[in-house]
Amino acid sequence: MEETPQDRSLHIDSLIDDPSVSIMVCTGAGGVGKTTTAAAIALRAAQRGRHVCVLTIDPARRLAQAMGLTELDNTPREVEVVNGAGSLHAMMLDMKRTFDEVVEAHADPERAAQILENPFYQALSSSFAGTQEYMAMEKLGQLHAQDDAPWDLIIVDTPPSRSALDFLDAPARLGSFLDGRFIRILTAPARGAGRGLGRLAAAGFGIFTGVLGKILGAQVLADVGTFVAAIDTTFGGFRERADKTFELLQQDSTRFLVIAAPEPDAMREASYFVDRLRSENMPLGGLIVNRVQAVDRDVMTAETALAAAERLAHDEGEQVLTSRLLTLHADRLRIRERQHHVTERFTGAHPGVALAQVPALAEDVHDLDGLEEVGELLALGRPV
Repeated sequence: MEETPQDRSLHIDSLIDDPSVSIMVCTGAGGVGKTTTAAAIALRAAQRGRHVCVLTIDPARRLAQAMGLTELDNTPREVEVVNGAGSLHAMMLDMKRTFDEVVEAHADPERAAQILENPFYQALSSSFAGTQEYMAMEKLGQLHAQDDAPWDLIIVDTPPSRSALDFLDAPARLGSFLDGRFIRILTAPARGAGRGLGRLAAAGFGIFTGVLGKILGAQVLADVGTFVAAIDTTFGGFRERADKTFELLQQDSTRFLVIAAPEPDAMREASYFVDRLRSENMPLGGLIVNRVQAVDRDVMTAETALAAAERLAHDEGEQVLTSRLLTLHADRLRIRERQHHVTERFTGAHPGVALAQVPALAEDVHDLDGLEEVGELLALGRPV
């Protein structure tokens, strides 16, 4: 059967109201309103009776400000929902604190203290490539596994730009590092100490560490060695933990929402996200196009408006103002036509992807009223 535009509409309320959906992941390029969209969906879901926890790993503090909280941290904080039948909790990922929680949960107090105080661990937990994304997956897994949690829907706001899909890739890379060959090499002498093979390995390791010591410095190498010795029996299964959460994201209870702006670069990124999610068998909820120019195209065409503006441009008084308004109307029509063309190219390439468009607002969203308005516009789910 031939697909109609209505068939492609993203009905966010239907998605929110579906009790089988327990995780929604908002992903997309930077600067497209992803954090605001995640917060708006969370607020609307709470108002419609869901019990929601929204997790952001965007370093900006806009989400806290929009929800009337002085700060967000690694602990979900309840947000007062106006006219809400459900409840809403919000948090901002603290990747180091989440890493610390993993240490404390899987090591005895003495070993945990040794790891937490180690300089190499402190650098790893704060800035190592992929740590933020791994810990976002870790925190998502924790939130989902919390049996007594007051929420039944988790909404995740991922990092901006193409690195948003590091949310899928980086945990495996970090897990491979911590569970992988490098760690096994560094821990092999300690595990084999006292045996002939162990003494041979230790001799080879001494040459290896001598080279590393010249490159990295003796103190850095000592910190790495101490960290490795402490981590060896503590962090087994990093990759398994990441794989478990990855499998959670592939389940029917999860939906990915790709957020974009009606601009060529952002829509190309959206196309990349959609293709990648499909290749990983991730359940795609649809595409949300933010900041669409809303203008009534039936009132007057751009060409007619510009012709009238030209005739009035040389007059005086109110005619000059009318000329400028006509020119503004024509400019908005042209912007909307460009946006429409860009969006149509995406839908032509991805005809099965559900689509919702949200018109550009007059000012930035900075409070719950603004988030509620975004949610209402999003729920319309039809082209602007």
